[in-house]
Amino acid sequence: MPSLETSPQQELQHFIMDTASKMHGKERGGNLKSRLQRRSSQAVNIEGLCFEEMSQWPHSLERLLSSKYGMKIFQAFLKTEFSDENIEFWMVCQDYKKIKSSFRMCSRAKKIFKRYIQAEAAREINIDHKTRDLIRRNIKAPTTECFDDAQRIVYGLMEKDSYPRFLKSDIYRALLDSTSESVKL
Repeated sequence: MPSLETSPQQELQHFIMDTASKMHGKERGGNLKSRLQRRSSQAVNIEGLCFEEMSQWPHSLERLLSSKYGMKIFQAFLKTEFSDENIEFWMVCQDYKKIKSSFRMCSRAKKIFKRYIQAEAAREINIDHKTRDLIRRNIKAPTTECFDDAQRIVYGLMEKDSYPRFLKSDIYRALLDSTSESVKL
């Protein structure tokens, strides 16, 4: 399952506390981008992150998710909000659609259902009962489309709820400021 290697939740919480304490841009030994890089060296490597790429993220959730940095930073943000099961499910569905073997597809569909769809699942996503039942029927003979309705619902939730909060977050604003500072240099 796609996930970050370390706990970005703690890293981002420290980072957000730093930005909230009005230390935008400077702290012992470097700028904001450097601090995030040190704290997230394994989880979110932002070595090649640039202002041009970040300035595309507010255009749409699709643009954010099509950026490797955007995806990882958004996922880390969602962890701080305890809603990272949404992006995790969305990413797992994207990977699931690439499966060619019917045996692997059947096996993976059951795992996805158990982890994200069934009532009281470990990482249960917020979908309606009708969609849950449809998926339960679909995984008996799984296709690449059997999770499409749930994926669409989760994408819509992220687009209308989490994504606007991300764009207003200290983490995004501080990174944007930091990358725009490096453009000015």
